[in-house]
Amino acid sequence: MSADGERVILQVDNLVTHFYTSSGVVRAVDGITFDVREGEVLGIVGESGSGKSVTCLSILRVVPRPGKTVNGKILFRGDNLLEKSEQEMQTIRGKEIAMIFQNPAFSLDPIYTIGNQLVEILRRHTGISKDEATEKVVKLLKAVRISDAERRFNQFPFEMSGGMKQRAVIARGLLCNPGLLMADEPTTNVDATTQAQLLDLMKDVKKEFGTTIMFITHDMGVVAQLTNRVVVLYAGQICEIADTKTIFANPRHPYTEALISAVPHFDPDLARPKKLKVIPGDLPNLISPPTGCRFHPRCPYAQSICRVQVPEPTELEPGHVSSCLRVKEIEWGSSKVE
Repeated sequence: MSADGERVILQVDNLVTHFYTSSGVVRAVDGITFDVREGEVLGIVGESGSGKSVTCLSILRVVPRPGKTVNGKILFRGDNLLEKSEQEMQTIRGKEIAMIFQNPAFSLDPIYTIGNQLVEILRRHTGISKDEATEKVVKLLKAVRISDAERRFNQFPFEMSGGMKQRAVIARGLLCNPGLLMADEPTTNVDATTQAQLLDLMKDVKKEFGTTIMFITHDMGVVAQLTNRVVVLYAGQICEIADTKTIFANPRHPYTEALISAVPHFDPDLARPKKLKVIPGDLPNLISPPTGCRFHPRCPYAQSICRVQVPEPTELEPGHVSSCLRVKEIEWGSSKVE
């Protein structure tokens, strides 16, 4: 149970996943702790390279070489996934925990029809007959708004648009009604209209199937539309955790504040759009990250202590955690980030 009395379906505790390269050890995920509560949509947000996707791959135990999870616990319904055998994980992937990948073109097999791929997965996990599986897959294709589902069932991925393929991948994730669905930026590679349709679809999926969702994104606009709570990642570490309303109304980490300031705002009373604020600098090299707070080289509030002392998570109020050394002394909203 969480501190709020909600049932926790996933608990990630001090997770460390590194990549061992010829240039050195890349600290992609470096000691993160958070939970996912049953029935919620949890947003994991941060710039590219912040550790969002590696976190998901670590949960599924499919981190590619030369990566390795070297520390921590991943408790799914009370069981530590890091202690499971590969055979046990194969029964969990897709059935208990499913993932929607960013680019459907890479996650769908080009030599099999959409229907063939989904039926095979469903039969493998459930053992039902081919006819039963076919019927369920067609119904699911309709549920994710694929028009003319019977015909699409027999199409190959190359015969479908990017939006249709992404819908098929969402259907695949829902095949076995998993306890947790992880969506890794599923709206990134589509146009704005299709993105809006897919976000509406994810809302409907949550409502109709009651699915618990981890939604990975770099887009704070998407976070505002879809999520209940937010975990903000930067350079492999957690900056802030809070419910979505609090994150936008009362951010208490300089990186969170900067991400929100970078969201485009349209004001119909202005002749031209407001100038976007940007975060200066780049993500650090995770082979040799900055000392102290990893965000300090880009932070408008940074002082000398930030360069030497590693911030520990501070609970500001129930459910609101910030990893900022100066969180209680900063005059929030006074940043000069341009």
